[in-house]
Amino acid sequence: MKWMAALLAWLQPEAPRFVDVAPSSAFAYVTKNGFTGGRKYFPQPLCGGVAVLDFDNDGLMDLYFTNGAEFPGLKKFPNALLRNGGEGRFEDVTQRAGLAGETIGYSLGAAAADYDNDGFADLFVAGAGANTLYRNQGDGTFRDVTAASGLGAKPTGTLSVQGAWLDYNHDGHLDLVLSNYTLWTAATDRRCVREDGVDYYCHPKTYPSVPHRLYRNKGNGTFEDVTDTAGFGAARGKGMGIAIADVNGDGWEDIFIANDTERNFLYLNRRNGTFEEQGLLQGVAYNDDAATVSAMGADLRDYDNDGWPDAFYNDLTGQIWGLFRNLRGRSFRYVSPAAGLARLSAPYSGWSGGFVDFNNDGWRDLYSANGDVDYLRANAAQTDTLFENVEGKRFNDVSAQAGEHFQRKGYQRGAAFVDLNNDGFMDLVVTSLNRRPSILMNSAVGGAWLKLRLIGRKANRDSIGARVKVTTPSGRELHDWVSPSVGFVSSSDPRIHFGLGKETQAAVEVEWPGGGRVTLKDVPAGRILTVREPLD
Repeated sequence: MKWMAALLAWLQPEAPRFVDVAPSSAFAYVTKNGFTGGRKYFPQPLCGGVAVLDFDNDGLMDLYFTNGAEFPGLKKFPNALLRNGGEGRFEDVTQRAGLAGETIGYSLGAAAADYDNDGFADLFVAGAGANTLYRNQGDGTFRDVTAASGLGAKPTGTLSVQGAWLDYNHDGHLDLVLSNYTLWTAATDRRCVREDGVDYYCHPKTYPSVPHRLYRNKGNGTFEDVTDTAGFGAARGKGMGIAIADVNGDGWEDIFIANDTERNFLYLNRRNGTFEEQGLLQGVAYNDDAATVSAMGADLRDYDNDGWPDAFYNDLTGQIWGLFRNLRGRSFRYVSPAAGLARLSAPYSGWSGGFVDFNNDGWRDLYSANGDVDYLRANAAQTDTLFENVEGKRFNDVSAQAGEHFQRKGYQRGAAFVDLNNDGFMDLVVTSLNRRPSILMNSAVGGAWLKLRLIGRKANRDSIGARVKVTTPSGRELHDWVSPSVGFVSSSDPRIHFGLGKETQAAVEVEWPGGGRVTLKDVPAGRILTVREPLD
């Protein structure tokens, strides 16, 4: 009866435990923000993005990391591309791929997607100074096409934090939204010094707010800046994380941007090529005290399994991470205290974070990469946190049971969710200032799962914006959508992952942007399923 015991173990979800496999691979990348003591420059706390992509189409997800630069001259610390060789080992192929980024200065966010629909994942890198678009040549190398694409143009001195891909006008070509923070150059950097002569990072209010930007993909390899005509130019913020989902159920993707010390923005898609910023009217601009916070990472996912995307941001120690429940597309309600986040999050400064079902019980848990902005405060170095979702009602802190990484203090920044070994359990990749990244393999057992790789044919090839509903034999419904932009300066696994708990099969419904649909019945659990959009 050993097979019965094995089956029961597989079907019974248990707490995830993560093991760092980075030490098993030889790579030189360390997240460096350029701080060596003494003088501090404003962008230095923002370093260390992660992008997940299968750049060589071998079925294993690879990892791209951004890096900072020396100040004041902005001599570049190299970015890194790690090829996933399987069995928890990664090969540094940065130089061969042409992705070190020697000339692009201080890099922040990275976003991967196939913007030209040629079947190979490309990369966009945001930064303090230059933004860069790398086109995947399909032979293991990338080419910098920024100048020809039009994505390099932005107001002089704009500090860009993160880009995110979406097809906002449903023409089958991926557009780009860009969260900008302020106007800054190394020459105009303002120095903030305590009475004892020690530098500290200046408060964000020291710098002006700026508009975020939207670029329309023209389908010929070039982009048009439509910031003003699309309704983005009027609102000015200090942009950090970007999350994308259809929040009101009209079939068109909306955009949530977390702002640091400014109200958050929710751009509702008007289905005519324009957006209207309605963060205040929708209830996500402020917390229940009508206060702004230092919002960092962002996510729009369905944490309570009611089919509607809920909004999340994390922020700094002493503030409360924001959880806003979607009231069936009408507006959002601030539910952080009721969900237990007021107590759980107050000690932590969260950066990248979001929802993912780590134990495959069918409820999305909440992860946050933590660490203070500065090195001056007590408890500045922090541990990361994993909060287990208890049936969509509240969260429990299970960090102590999640592995050694969650006991190690540091200054964590970027993070991405990805199934690195295709075993159906979601893994973690995390950067930390002045350290090698942690590549955390999930060693949990139990809990059925289903993973979907969607391929658009009329829609964009990556199927960003597509919605999936999974229905189990017991009648349970689970919902998700393709949107890799999660957290802070990072983008995650483009495949959709569902934990199914004790269910062994499910029905699957897929709807692509523009209306293409597929329905599949009796899909067995434990599969990575490729689903192509029909042409008729």
